[in-house]
Amino acid sequence: MAVLEQGRIQIHTENIFPIIKKAVYSGHEVFLRELVSNGVDAISKRRMASMAGDCSEGAEGVIAIRIDREAKTLTISDNGIGMTADEVKRYINQVAFSSAEDFLEKYKQESDAIIGHFGLGFYSSFMVASRVELVSLSARGESEAVRWSCDGSPNFSLEAAERSEPGTDVILHLMEEELEYLEPSRIRTLITTYCDFLPVEVQLEGETVNKREAPWRKSPRVLTDNDYIELYRYLYPFQGDPLLWVHLNTDYPYNLQGILYFPQLGSRADWEKGEIRLYCNQVFVSDSIKEVVPRYLLPLRGVLDSPDIPLNVSRSALQTDRRVRSIGGFVAKKVGDRLKELHRDDPSRYADVWDAVAPFIKIGAMEDGKFADQVADLVLFGTTAPAAPPSEASAEDGEGESGQAKPLDPIASGERTYTTLSGYRSRLSPDQGQRVLYCTDEAGQAGALALWTGQGAEVLMADSFIDTQFIPWLEMRHNDLKFQRVDAELDASLQESEGEIQDADGKDSSEKLRELFGRALNDGRITVQVQALKGDNAPAALILLPEQMRRINDMGALMEQRLPGLPDHHVLLVNRRHPLVEGLLKLSAGGVITTPGATASASPSQELAERLSRHLHDTARLPVVSDR
Repeated sequence: MAVLEQGRIQIHTENIFPIIKKAVYSGHEVFLRELVSNGVDAISKRRMASMAGDCSEGAEGVIAIRIDREAKTLTISDNGIGMTADEVKRYINQVAFSSAEDFLEKYKQESDAIIGHFGLGFYSSFMVASRVELVSLSARGESEAVRWSCDGSPNFSLEAAERSEPGTDVILHLMEEELEYLEPSRIRTLITTYCDFLPVEVQLEGETVNKREAPWRKSPRVLTDNDYIELYRYLYPFQGDPLLWVHLNTDYPYNLQGILYFPQLGSRADWEKGEIRLYCNQVFVSDSIKEVVPRYLLPLRGVLDSPDIPLNVSRSALQTDRRVRSIGGFVAKKVGDRLKELHRDDPSRYADVWDAVAPFIKIGAMEDGKFADQVADLVLFGTTAPAAPPSEASAEDGEGESGQAKPLDPIASGERTYTTLSGYRSRLSPDQGQRVLYCTDEAGQAGALALWTGQGAEVLMADSFIDTQFIPWLEMRHNDLKFQRVDAELDASLQESEGEIQDADGKDSSEKLRELFGRALNDGRITVQVQALKGDNAPAALILLPEQMRRINDMGALMEQRLPGLPDHHVLLVNRRHPLVEGLLKLSAGGVITTPGATASASPSQELAERLSRHLHDTARLPVVSDR
């Protein structure tokens, strides 16, 4: 065949980064993503040009991939618009120019259908190929097919070729160390990873591999719940079904589509990298998008698809700028809107999923002021208050957004009842002031919890791992409230005011018990208090720790990444009305045994009383040591 031209490729470094064969892309496998994307680009161009009457319409677009083991070649073919010899020289040799940009300038169409820069994407093929051939026939007019060939150096050849139908073949002569791409299973994996949702058929040896349809590009009105669930199961197999989802769709001030799912969080939740997948015009780019969404939303799953998220020259990394931050804010707002909608329209369902969505909401509120304002009334706490009867919803709470009745508060879900902080405040009694009682371990703090609830006080359950930080944050946000753990301090409402009878030595039972426990514990760091506690269920002894001291202790444990323990300095409260303590006092009355010529010693009954006192202290400590 006659050689039409020989020459040197022109690389314009003033317009793009220097193109270095193995330095632009971080992973070799993305060559297939780029070449298939170019094929889809060419098919879109042909469709647009045919609508303008500039070329033949052609058959339905198809990307065909063929493997030749003997020749060690991999061929990616499309039936798109193709190129003339002049276009090959311009778009392949002069890499600085973008065929996509020129094409769009001519036809004034939206750029969403044109994936990217043909020249740059095409050159990714040299990461795996020692020589690349391109055979192309333009769909415009009476064009002739051309063959371009290059071994990765600046030298190329361009000659006449034979091709019966418009389109382009890219033929890769693979390097010896890259022969893994001759394996059909490897190519199939790359297609499903990068090209699964492209709107054009991608065939491997005649079999269509990709799904083609991207549900997130459709209107939410045409999708059923099952459509959303099926997409989640496909993207995250064997992970159970999602709890709820958010469909994103906006074209101003940027183009963004996507579906985000709240998963059933487990130990695999990744708060640093995340599992949301980023696409650019349905081409997979990355599953690490911490630059796009706020950190507190990273464990969400699903898809974000936008041509407006700035990527680096190889589409392998994100460029952080004001637009990216704006997109992150938009995503956070839409997530907040979805949670508000569920809380308003289906409060029972919201309560059912609360434990799963709580980490997102609480961490998000602490890290993002705008998000905190949005979800202020969405934070739920378990409560000891009974659930509100349905008939009280409108009468007590009035109407919320859209003229609908506000959610019941408190609301039952399974074995638990939930309330909001505002709901709790509305039920505070005048004598309780602005004190919010909370419990972090319902079993471990059962004694103190029973004391408060026995006197009619409502207690919130703040028993998640985040609440150690969330409670102080809430107190700062609501500076008129004082949050107090049930076992921090006990006020007069929990204590009997009955007087005590003194013995012949002028000592009452409280003083005798303080002496007994002080002698048994023999530890100046433990302060023994004796009170008569109300209620038949009041415990024999409690460990008390002032609220601020407890928070300092818990925060220190958090910074050292250990479980919070009991500080050496603490209060042991002994309930003198408890039958066990009353018996202990009687047992200790055995006194001290004194014999002539011998050192005074405790009687067996007193020794037993001291051992039981130490045991009572150890028993009171157990729930504190095992907190969270």
